Amino acid sequence: MITIKDVAKRAGVSPSTVSRALSGKVPVDRETRDRVMEAVRALKYQPNILAKGLKEGRTNTIGLIIPNICNPIFPAVARGVEDVARENGFTVVLCNTDEDMDMERNYVEKLQNRWVDGLIFATAREESRHILELKQRNFPVVLVARHMGEAVDAVVVDNYKSSFEAVRYLIETGHKRICIIVGDRDLILYRERFEGYRHALESAGLPVYPEMILDVSGRDDNGYNAVKNLLEKGIIPDAIFAASDPRAIGAIRAVKDCGLNVPDDISIVGFDDLDISSYIDPPLTTVSQPLYEMGTQAARRLIAMVNGSKDEKPQIKIMKTRLIKRKSVKQR
Repeated sequence: MITIKDVAKRAGVSPSTVSRALSGKVPVDRETRDRVMEAVRALKYQPNILAKGLKEGRTNTIGLIIPNICNPIFPAVARGVEDVARENGFTVVLCNTDEDMDMERNYVEKLQNRWVDGLIFATAREESRHILELKQRNFPVVLVARHMGEAVDAVVVDNYKSSFEAVRYLIETGHKRICIIVGDRDLILYRERFEGYRHALESAGLPVYPEMILDVSGRDDNGYNAVKNLLEKGIIPDAIFAASDPRAIGAIRAVKDCGLNVPDDISIVGFDDLDISSYIDPPLTTVSQPLYEMGTQAARRLIAMVNGSKDEKPQIKIMKTRLIKRKSVKQR
């Protein structure tokens, strides 16, 4: 195994000079630096990054904690995080919590004990006190696709505005009896999407039917059963706004299984713009959120914090969404 002493011997300098030349933090004359780098290339020397990190109090490793690895939005976010991390010499440790808060706290404890430099969470709930505690201790933390108000740095979309505009589009195309399939409203993002739906109806003078508010939570329920049960009761909306694409896809299947047609009988709008959404029958009209870019922005923010960037208050970056109009909505 090639060591720093071998590089020093070949370059004709001391090991400490090699360290200074490689760190780039201490001035070394150009001729000496060139000799060192030539020796590094010739010997194919690989610095011991772990040892260097431990000496400096960091390991260039960040943790990414997600709630459900089966949910297609999180692999897209994770790819964005990993691409930026790799570009900056960081490694990513991925942890899946299965929406289990105790498991999440356990991951946080273990990752801290293994010298992780910072954490990106896609799991924040109001009871996530451990995230606030990390922030209070000045441990680098960024939220992605979730947020906790203005308490912690986050990269998100405007869930309220995006949902409001999606439901307003349904109203503008002649729909009046609009159902919503919403996720766990303990999560701020689903509360915001519900409020966008409710206010869009109210601003148009349309009623919010309690029986058409379908609360669906849990990673195994995609909305199919809730919509099927609604239709079997004879409650037929003329449109459904689903707070996620998987729930919209489940709704399409339920409508078809009940002998109805999308969009002739019921129009459907989703939220995510997953790749599959353009291939289902009919192609899904949906709110597109830039999941990959959200991951890249979260990683850039976290790495800046790890590298010493400090702001007076947390930075909340709001990414733009677009309503992608396909064939699951019909003009009434």
